[in-house]
Amino acid sequence: MALLEVKNLKVWYPIKGGILGRRVGWVKAVDDVTFSIEAGQTLGLVGESGCGKSSTGKAILGLAQITSGEILFEGEDITRMVRHNRSPYRKSVQMIFQDVYSSLNPRKRVLDIVAEPLRNFEKLSKDEEIKRVEELLAIVGMPPSAMAKYPFEFSGGQRQRIGVARAIALKPKLIIADEPVSALDLSVQAQVLNYLKDIQQELNLAYLFISHDLGVVRHMCEHLAIMHNSRFVEFGTRSDIYDNSQHIYTKRLIAAIPDIDPAKREENNQIRAAVAQEFEEAHDKYYQDGRAFDLKRLSDTHFAALP
Repeated sequence: MALLEVKNLKVWYPIKGGILGRRVGWVKAVDDVTFSIEAGQTLGLVGESGCGKSSTGKAILGLAQITSGEILFEGEDITRMVRHNRSPYRKSVQMIFQDVYSSLNPRKRVLDIVAEPLRNFEKLSKDEEIKRVEELLAIVGMPPSAMAKYPFEFSGGQRQRIGVARAIALKPKLIIADEPVSALDLSVQAQVLNYLKDIQQELNLAYLFISHDLGVVRHMCEHLAIMHNSRFVEFGTRSDIYDNSQHIYTKRLIAAIPDIDPAKREENNQIRAAVAQEFEEAHDKYYQDGRAFDLKRLSDTHFAALP
């Protein structure tokens, strides 16, 4: 049984116009998305800005209104429960936010930031709370002295680690990581990613890892879902996506991965030009009125939205 199952998820936002503010259409942020995540597994959700990645994560966490679809957690339908702040589901699923600067309250000390989920769901004494926060900060490589400081006293990488400590405070089973390293320097990115992998092994966490960086996703994820225009266009294992991509959009993303070997610069430019040309010429074949087709099974692990 999968830890999380998402079935036919839709997140549509109404477009209103006219004097009376009547609905005249929809913005389809997420349009009929289905996937599952096993315990301890990392699923990468990849796509360009505005494709619906973050809306998918927020809908699962209850931060975006679900238009239709089902969310099952450990086999239980929690679609109606997902927005209830005190539900057991909200304790089991946490989020690491993209913006490390606005996701931490600048008026609160690190002690209060990390302890907030504990205060909401667990009744600990003051000493027990301080000891738990010390343990959480130690897991992400932060000293106990950090508890008395405010977010502005830390670098971006340190702030993200504080966010990770807060996310794991309640020992969740699933963490939704929304672009957790996109705003960080490369050296700091590697540091945070390694912490996330270490924590996953220690706590048997599952991740929904949302990113537009295929290089980072390749390091973190066993399975990948490629999203474009609010729908999945390809789904498979790491080798399925990187070594045997079938959809023209996936091929375009793969071709855009930087290669630091200067000897291959001309070869890479030719590959990218060929892939871009194929995308332009075959676009109408793979999309109907801008909407990708339903996924077709290519193997036991590989699916693609082919005509």
